[in-house]
Amino acid sequence: MAAEDLVESGVKGVVNVASSTSSRYPNPGPLILARAGVHLVDAVGAPLFEELSDGDHVVLRGGTVLGPKGVVAEGRVRTLTELTEVAREQQEQIAVALEDFAENTLNHIRDERDILAGRLKIPELRTDFRDRHALIVVRGTDYRRDLKTIRPYLRDLRPVLVGVDGGGDALLESGLKPDLIVGDMDSASDKVLSCGAELVVHAYRDGSAPGCERLEALGLEHKILPAVGTSQDIAMLLAYERGARLIVSVGSHFNVIEFLDKDRAGMSSTFLTRLRVGEILVDTKGVSRLYRAGPSRRLVLLLLLAALATFVIVIFSSPEIKRLIELVWLKLQVLFDGT
Repeated sequence: MAAEDLVESGVKGVVNVASSTSSRYPNPGPLILARAGVHLVDAVGAPLFEELSDGDHVVLRGGTVLGPKGVVAEGRVRTLTELTEVAREQQEQIAVALEDFAENTLNHIRDERDILAGRLKIPELRTDFRDRHALIVVRGTDYRRDLKTIRPYLRDLRPVLVGVDGGGDALLESGLKPDLIVGDMDSASDKVLSCGAELVVHAYRDGSAPGCERLEALGLEHKILPAVGTSQDIAMLLAYERGARLIVSVGSHFNVIEFLDKDRAGMSSTFLTRLRVGEILVDTKGVSRLYRAGPSRRLVLLLLLAALATFVIVIFSSPEIKRLIELVWLKLQVLFDGT
């Protein structure tokens, strides 16, 4: 996701203060940058955040990073050829990562079984889910394309719109206002947090809720929901427990590679969440097959009015057609007068 956003914004160079790749699993980000022609430098441990400020003019010469006061760091340039070979090697090692991932998932299922039992302490909410569809948006893979695909669904069924952290910004980018934002609020912008959506801070197992401090500083009302698992899982369980008829996900993490990309060791909470929510959870990649929108009434009316207007204009602009209509009208009058 970070690599795709950087490429889309037109970035020419990226300096990473950590290693862009590891032997753990095939992360696609570095390859996305390299294929787009972005100059990628790994300057592991370099004090760039301390030495540079927003707005500083930075020059990259090979692996050298130059700031306003001269050389800031020396790093290693990651080339497309090298990264392609690294990805191939990572693919061969993925079996080990998958084994560790599965073992960790099984080890934590017992600790997180309360999810399956429905023992969430959900606060009172003004957002009404009862018998409605709920759209839960995470800024994950292909979220922009998924939101575009389900536009007719959103227009016709008007589901409850739930953003998970930065998913709230994804809704705003698409011209939609979220009804509810759930998460630790670390990746949501001040703009979306202040848009009027109801805010629910995800508190972690140790009781900490770091998002509260930020919302208090912004003067925004919020509720707290303590629970294990990811904020995405909590949003789905919240919609389910509050009576949503269907839960539609956008950008959600559904496969192991996506979880490894999020640096999660297991997916026990997500596995249990899907067991509990069951058949009312639908991924957006299936919505286009489940729901086929017809033309709206408004569109049909506009087309009829446009056709009528065109017909009237043609009649009054063509003397021949006008005379023909007058002749038909006279014949009709003669016919009815005769009877």
